[in-house]
Amino acid sequence: MGKVGGVIPFLAMAIVQSSYAGMTITSKLAIQSGMSPLVLVAYRQIFATLSLAPFAYWFERNTLPCMTKRTGLQILISSFTGVTGNQILYFVGLKYSTATIATALTNLLPAFTFILAVLCRQELLRMKTRAGQAKVLGTVLSVGGALLLSFYHGKPLGLGDSGIHWKFVQEMDRSSSSTTPINLLLGPFALIASSLIWSVWFILQAEISKNYAAPYTSSLYMCMMASIQCVAIALCSDRTVSAWSLNNPIRLSSALYAGIVCTGIGYGLMAWTIERKGPLYVSVFTPLTLVITALLTWALLHDQLYVGTAIGSVIIVLGLYAVLWGKSNEKMNKKEGVQVTSADSDSVVKDKEEDDDDEMSVMEMQCCDHSNCNHNSK
Repeated sequence: MGKVGGVIPFLAMAIVQSSYAGMTITSKLAIQSGMSPLVLVAYRQIFATLSLAPFAYWFERNTLPCMTKRTGLQILISSFTGVTGNQILYFVGLKYSTATIATALTNLLPAFTFILAVLCRQELLRMKTRAGQAKVLGTVLSVGGALLLSFYHGKPLGLGDSGIHWKFVQEMDRSSSSTTPINLLLGPFALIASSLIWSVWFILQAEISKNYAAPYTSSLYMCMMASIQCVAIALCSDRTVSAWSLNNPIRLSSALYAGIVCTGIGYGLMAWTIERKGPLYVSVFTPLTLVITALLTWALLHDQLYVGTAIGSVIIVLGLYAVLWGKSNEKMNKKEGVQVTSADSDSVVKDKEEDDDDEMSVMEMQCCDHSNCNHNSK
């Protein structure tokens, strides 16, 4: 049962990160086709709300906990940070940078989450223990590997052509005479801010999961609030009908995919995993997106894979398993500590019972001696 309980969250996070890799590519293509990032985020929240409603109804309608003012406020703040703020900044950063840079800078999330979790006392640093050292080292390796993979290429690996030819990409390459210019200041800054705000969502979600154990319903409320926020922001930016049109297949598919798969299912799975494993466990899986994105860009967009990509991927995987080992070791130590405490408690009780037995024996002997003395005196 313990192994199954560890495998299911692992697979859930692997699925989530794979879906994010696909979203990065489809969203970049949609933005290149002329779709506004703000409109894309607004559609994403609308589709996410619609996709989460059936899951919340089927799985949690009979076990729904009571909603308090504190929990409602936390969900509202989560909608501003983890959904509206995070996604608007991410897609704006994606517009003014490349998919690789966007995915790479998202890997600052584990470091931000670890720091905030320590400051909020959701995680203990414990640098004197192996578990604490492993978590710190793993976080540093994950971020370092992501940055190395992004900014150091080296020689091509020579894998050749993937053999996959996506007609839409080929047609877009022919028809697109110009692309959005890369802004080395605005793009990375927006992406870094996106990761920082998203890490706040992880911390808040850990608190929400304790007080409101309904991950699909809380995600539904969060996306519903974010839909109103994002639509209002997008309308302030552009009210033309053409900007909101979904006639273009890549726009429609990107909005549906981002909303249903990445936000609807993804946020539900993340909330479920945070409830069982904690925020750091979930955030440390984000480097996997970079590895998967590198493979997808090679297979679908025919980008070259370089030596730096391979080295960075290995470092990311090592960092990932270092943090997972630290978390696992920490839990084992906690269990052993509970068992030792329980054993010590049993030993104290047993010693006390033996002392009580000895005391009773002494009292019986004293009573017996006293009785004998009285009998002899008679």
